[in-house]
Amino acid sequence: MSPRTVVVAITGATGAVYGVRMLELLADRPDVEVHLVLSKAGAVTLRHECGLSPEELGKLAAVRHRPGEIGASIASGSFPVDAMLVAPCSVKTLSAIAHSYTDDLVSRAADVCLKEGRPLVLMVRETPLHVGHLRAMTAAAEAGAIIAPPVPAFYPHPVSVDELVEHTVRRALARAGLRDLAPEPWRGDLARRS
Repeated sequence: MSPRTVVVAITGATGAVYGVRMLELLADRPDVEVHLVLSKAGAVTLRHECGLSPEELGKLAAVRHRPGEIGASIASGSFPVDAMLVAPCSVKTLSAIAHSYTDDLVSRAADVCLKEGRPLVLMVRETPLHVGHLRAMTAAAEAGAIIAPPVPAFYPHPVSVDELVEHTVRRALARAGLRDLAPEPWRGDLARRS
C-alpha cells in the first residue's frame, strides 16, 4: 500500500509550535509522506517562537517546497494528496483561501484540496475576531474547508503547554483523516455515573 500524502503548511500567525508538533508526530511514520510549505512570514515566526530554522524544520518532512514554488507537485489536482493542514493559519492565508486568491503555494495547494474535495484543516490563529474574519471563515467553510482554531481543551486536565499543544494537534490530525493519531476520547463523566 502506498503511503498517504499529507501537506503541512505553516504560516506567519503565532503558534508555529502547532505545525512543528504536527511534523514531529508524522516524521517517522512510513505510512505518511509529508510535504511541507513554510511561508515567508511563517519562517520568521518559527525562528522567533521555536528557535528553529527552516532547514532544521525541513528535516521533519519528506518533501519541502518553497512558498513561491507554484509549479510544485502539490499545486496540481493530478497529484494525489490525502489531506492538508495549515497550522497555524494566519488571517491573510485564510482570506486568500476563502477567496481563491492563489498567489503562493500555501493558498494554491489549499485551493487544489478544496476543488478536489480533499480534507483541508485550517487552524486559524487570531483573536479577537471581527466580522471580516468571521466572513472569511464562513466562506472557507462553505467551500469545504474545516475551520479548527487551536482552542485548548481542559477536560483531559493538562498540566503543561506541551500537553495542550499535543491534544490540539492530535484533534486536527484526526479530523484530517489520521484517526489513529486522535487523542484519548472523552468517555463521559465517570464521576456522575458511579
